[in-house]
Amino acid sequence: MPDAPDSSARRNAEVVRRYLRIFETRQVADLEELVAEDVLIHGAGQHVRGRHHPEGAILTPGLSNCRVRIDDLFAAEDRVTVAFTLTYTHDRTGRDLTMTGIKSYRLRRGKIVEFWGETDVYGLLRQANLVPDEIPAF
Repeated sequence: MPDAPDSSARRNAEVVRRYLRIFETRQVADLEELVAEDVLIHGAGQHVRGRHHPEGAILTPGLSNCRVRIDDLFAAEDRVTVAFTLTYTHDRTGRDLTMTGIKSYRLRRGKIVEFWGETDVYGLLRQANLVPDEIPAF
């Protein structure tokens, strides 16, 4: 008998929660269990493939002590959508920097195989005083 629809959605939501926890633990070896090696990623005007992309995001130089807050999560069938807030410690200043984002994940057989989304990188850079407070008008 196939799984009830809500049980697979619950399992998929737990995979995504575990994936997001890796941003806190920085245990990138755990990605192998949760993310397909050839995961397809859409965002920031790019379409890239490969598990090394989320690994690079987790190990971003200059940012440490990540705390993940899931602001909203919706799971249905093979899709999980999450609104989240990441709070990092900026290594150079010791200040906390926050970044919000929304991602939509597609899973197959318990692994993330594709995701779409955007994060507020400009807001993070603004908090670090690396870009102006206001975006110049064109």
